Amino acid sequence: MTFDIRPARAEEMDQFGLMGAYSYAGAFGDGADNVVRHSHQPEWTLCAFDGPTMATSYAAFPFTIRANGGTLAYAGITAVGTRPEYRRRGLLRQIMTQAFAEQRERGQSVAGLWASQAAIYQRYGFAALGARRQYSVDTVDIQFHDGMTGTLTPERHTATDALDPVKTIYRDFIAGRFGYLHRAQVMWRDTVMAATDESGPVWCALVHNEHEPRGYVIYTLRANKVKHAARGQEIVIRDLAWLDAEAYRSLWSYLSQHDLVGRIVWENAPVDDPLVDLLAEPRMLHHRDAEGTWFRVVDLPQAVRERGYDGSGSVVVEIEPDTLTPWNNGNWLIDAAAGSASAEHSRGEADCRMNSRTFSALFSGTRSARDLQHWGLIAGPGEAMRTLDDIFHTNFAPHCPDHY
Repeated sequence: MTFDIRPARAEEMDQFGLMGAYSYAGAFGDGADNVVRHSHQPEWTLCAFDGPTMATSYAAFPFTIRANGGTLAYAGITAVGTRPEYRRRGLLRQIMTQAFAEQRERGQSVAGLWASQAAIYQRYGFAALGARRQYSVDTVDIQFHDGMTGTLTPERHTATDALDPVKTIYRDFIAGRFGYLHRAQVMWRDTVMAATDESGPVWCALVHNEHEPRGYVIYTLRANKVKHAARGQEIVIRDLAWLDAEAYRSLWSYLSQHDLVGRIVWENAPVDDPLVDLLAEPRMLHHRDAEGTWFRVVDLPQAVRERGYDGSGSVVVEIEPDTLTPWNNGNWLIDAAAGSASAEHSRGEADCRMNSRTFSALFSGTRSARDLQHWGLIAGPGEAMRTLDDIFHTNFAPHCPDHY
């Protein structure tokens, strides 16, 4: 059977919505008219058709992400699904192969996604991008080990009223990080700040020093969420950003002053979030680390060129054969100095060897070369590992807090 791999047409987007409704079991709405249908443009899709029938759906948002001081054009893959009667025929592999080639042509040097099943996407060379830390803590347990509290007084607003200073803080907060999205206005409005009947109003607390805003927390507050006789309310943190340690401490001091709240939940903190090291009893955070997004380098030389760097060094890396991105195969001389780097094809002997998935984990700063070598995922001497770690380390743990 021959399938047509192409973008959906405008008149076929109802089928795209139906694919999302069934594949995700109504998580984004049932029927054709749902979130999946309305969140995508036809030109972002790439689907497999059996005649007029959509057999597999796929889309990729045209995002930009931070990359340790640089920026990368990023394909945010989403809405992937195949009708059960068309599965096990290699349709998604055909789509991924074509999509990577087209993303390279568009200048999208990296791609990522939230994986429904990790096993599916590791086959296509995706590696974990950091992780997300989850907290669940009672307000009475937010006490700092040094006995101090934050000194900046917060101002509470409805989230949309505080959008301008929030966007400024967020821009500065993510500047040196890896994996954070450049949020368009629609993303702020429809995800971070979107109120629902279940969540209720969305609030924002801003903290200022004598000159300017230095941090914010966006959150919801609802009653009857906690089984507690005196503190049955729950705060759910949507987003939190800070530009200095005092702003961070002041935001948590503010949250702790909600005396009727028996639980604060934050599902998407970065794994290098400092709260674990600030609280007197960090066990009361009940924190655990969970899987975050998955990430893949699509165009190696362009991605290397556009990323930001703090270290320096020169190393020849051999990328093992990969049919999905064959243009990345072979030996690459990666040279980093003065905050920038380049990758050029090399005929020289390789200093180390790895596959595309491992390179993606190294490139993002999620894994160190030394650890990857210990796990048998990079072949090469210790000197090459030290050079790779000097080049690809990040100032902050990679993280993407935004679901898409």
